[in-house]
Amino acid sequence: MKKILLVSSLALLSVACNGVSSKEATNDMAATGNEEAAVKEAKMIAKAFGMSLKAELQAAMKSGGPINALDVCNKKATPIAEAVAKEKQAEISRVSLKNRAPGNVPNDWQKAVLKDFDARAAKGEDIKSMGFSEVVEHDGSKQLRFMKALPTGDVCLKCHGSNISSDVQAKLDELYPKDKATGYQKGQVRGGIVVIKELN
Repeated sequence: MKKILLVSSLALLSVACNGVSSKEATNDMAATGNEEAAVKEAKMIAKAFGMSLKAELQAAMKSGGPINALDVCNKKATPIAEAVAKEKQAEISRVSLKNRAPGNVPNDWQKAVLKDFDARAAKGEDIKSMGFSEVVEHDGSKQLRFMKALPTGDVCLKCHGSNISSDVQAKLDELYPKDKATGYQKGQVRGGIVVIKELN
């Protein structure tokens, strides 16, 4: 968001200092407005996915505890992401520096953002409101990259903490033999929800 707001300020300065026409500046600011709207939409997409998955996990925990919740993560997280992505015409994924599923390994820019999230959390920033966005050129068009940080709460520790019960650990070993997503403490960044959207 900071980057987008900075573009608006620079557009105004161009008019004052460089003789750029008001029409050109207006076009720049209109594009920036579109990007701000896209960031707002990306936040809503991440929230929609997060709430859908959370509802499934809560129901699973209530009916059968962490074992059921692991089955939800393993079998339903991807279909939920795909359904929301199709509806919103965006790409949605979850990534983590300590991934559980092989498909949740971050790429270079995602890794850099997750490390920044960790640094910001260490300084006391609220993880629940932590996010990142940027617009980049991709295959000849503009692409919005957005990530929302995922905090580690009490309930997360049952499957992601340091003191995992033997039955939950056995299920983790069965479903995720290369699991790295344990050893977290409450209040740490556990990963992020990524939304990628093409801007027309």
